[in-house]
Amino acid sequence: MTNDPAVPAPERKPSGFSNLVLHLHPRLVPAAALPLPLTFGLGGAAAVLFLLLAVTGALLLVVYEPSPERAYGTVVRLVDEVPFGALVRNAHHWAANGLVLVTALHLLRVFYRGGHLPPRRGNWFAGVALLFLVVGCAFTGYLLPWDQLAFWAVTISTGMLEYVPVLGSTLLRAARGGADVGPSTLARFFVLHVAILPIALLVLLAFHFWLVRKVGGVILPAGAGDRAAPRGELVPTSPNLTRREGAAALVVTAAVMLAAALRDAPLLAQANPGMSPNPAKAPWYFMGVQELLVHLHPVLGAVGVPLLGIGLLLALPAIGGPERPSGRWFGSPRGARHAVLAAAVAAVATAAAVVANEPLRRGKPWLGSLPPGVRSGLLPLVLASLVLLSVAWLSRRRGATRQEAVQSAFTFALASFAVLTVVGVLFRGPGMALGMP
Repeated sequence: MTNDPAVPAPERKPSGFSNLVLHLHPRLVPAAALPLPLTFGLGGAAAVLFLLLAVTGALLLVVYEPSPERAYGTVVRLVDEVPFGALVRNAHHWAANGLVLVTALHLLRVFYRGGHLPPRRGNWFAGVALLFLVVGCAFTGYLLPWDQLAFWAVTISTGMLEYVPVLGSTLLRAARGGADVGPSTLARFFVLHVAILPIALLVLLAFHFWLVRKVGGVILPAGAGDRAAPRGELVPTSPNLTRREGAAALVVTAAVMLAAALRDAPLLAQANPGMSPNPAKAPWYFMGVQELLVHLHPVLGAVGVPLLGIGLLLALPAIGGPERPSGRWFGSPRGARHAVLAAAVAAVATAAAVVANEPLRRGKPWLGSLPPGVRSGLLPLVLASLVLLSVAWLSRRRGATRQEAVQSAFTFALASFAVLTVVGVLFRGPGMALGMP
């Protein structure tokens, strides 16, 4: 080997890890895209949680047996006899719940920074599909312990399918593998949870990453950057971005392990189809829908409103108008004020409606003899739709852009559903009666 400076040094080839990183990221990234408030690291946190679920799930499969006769016993043995078995199960449980929450927050972050508008519509649809797959993964895993909590939560959740007009019974039998939750249900949920849904999630996740790179990564708001990191300056991905991502991954992992050490995943008595707990509740991410069933006709609460919500999510890029992504939270300070006001009004109005409807739900109308339209929930649904349109109209009247008006209406609906979820999880007691937690 020569030390002659005229002889160029051999080019250093990137390591295997560097190759992986550069497949996920470009070699250079804008320095102005590195500050945490632009994304809060939610996408990376979701990816870390998915990896934690894959690792802990693989460890659980060493012990778990997917049959009604042995499933509960294997979970008990895992918790009581296998070294660190309870910690692994707890970590899997909290990572699954965390992934549902973080994925939803990531989708909201994209929406409130305009990332659903052209030219990023395709990535928005991919994100919505990822959210549904994540919820599907969490829900199918919910049944696997085969205890009272899991059995009746799945019974209630799948029972909502029966309210679908015409196809209800067919969808119910397809989900359960029969008329009731039983061995066929457990077998189907197991295969979906450990193979079909994770593979679909992994493929769609890779497509999502590719779309992010295709559109240029994180949206930079106008005026982003400062003297230390001008807007147009590019810096190497490693270590400028990878160091931040590594630190965030350690924080997420530590949070999951801390939750696993402090609070055990729930495990009640073995599933008993003949004894329903009181109250029997769906998983928390379906509690908003179950709460709707308390107030509305089942067809509206279990089918109509959820379909309208899904339709709204898919239509947001179109109804947002021809505006381009601003990259700013809520579009502008005015948009933020309108969104906060809409959320506050929705929270108060929804909570008041829940309390006011309690006497009616118990068969004691507080306005005397109410017409069938009110009792069935059709009138409240029409009124809610008019309120959403009024929120958007008032925002426009106060100088908001079309996107900010849509944002206000969406925030109103989101806050209402969040209140219904909190009420269902914390304030519904025996007989689904209102009460303190």
